[in-house]
Amino acid sequence: MDGKRDTALRGQTRTAAVVILVAMLAWMFGSWLGGRLGLPVRFAFLLDLACLAAMAWSAFVLIKVRRVRRNLEN
Repeated sequence: MDGKRDTALRGQTRTAAVVILVAMLAWMFGSWLGGRLGLPVRFAFLLDLACLAAMAWSAFVLIKVRRVRRNLEN
């Protein structure tokens, strides 16, 4: 694997990992804060959808990186 491509794949993997971490922390903190403040349930659903979208994006990025690495190894 060449250096530029390897660096790009590592960057994509790192970005996906950071998005997963931030989404999970936002989900936990947002749920806790929403319960404390007594926010309407529609805001909880909005937060859930935003965090699920971040997780789905990260999954797609990681699957893409895995496929590229697998194709380069063969």
